[in-house]
Amino acid sequence: MMDNDQSAAERFLKICHPIDTIVIGFLRSARIGILLLGVFLTAVSCVSSRGKAGVITGIATVIDGDTIRVQGRTIRFHGMDAPERNQRCRRGKTRYRCGRTATKALARKINRRTVRCASQNHDRYNRIIAVCRAGGANLNAWMVLRGHAVAYRRYSLDYIPAEHEARSEGRGIWAGEFIFPWNWRRGKRLD
Repeated sequence: MMDNDQSAAERFLKICHPIDTIVIGFLRSARIGILLLGVFLTAVSCVSSRGKAGVITGIATVIDGDTIRVQGRTIRFHGMDAPERNQRCRRGKTRYRCGRTATKALARKINRRTVRCASQNHDRYNRIIAVCRAGGANLNAWMVLRGHAVAYRRYSLDYIPAEHEARSEGRGIWAGEFIFPWNWRRGKRLD
């Protein structure tokens, strides 16, 4: 009888040992899986928070026609490009500083009101790219619509209708001759 009991015990160990090994292996794999899942979720959270739209609100300092500073952060307007601060344009035979005109127009439009910017992403200079509003007005669209900036097609098609309207009405820079800001930055100038 004892021999049968030992053989039953041996049989039990032989059967349970592989199951035990499988269970322990599964638990180890599960722990590793949970650890990897945690690392993955942390990485996704970090990446998505960098590209995630955030809102920056405060009083703005105007740097130029498409860049402001709010709460110490430099914000570049999304989808539009204004003449550079020292850029000159021409109306008839008269040259004027269209970059400074754009800067002043943006400063007057903001008029020390609170600006609310919804960030889209960051550019290569680590500026925040955003759509900004003041007093309910979309400043990006307003600058293009008034002819103080052009649609920046390389990055967005959002403001093409506003640009078409400004051009057809001869507003701002569209009332004369100018070099597109991206070409001016590359060294092209009016004759």
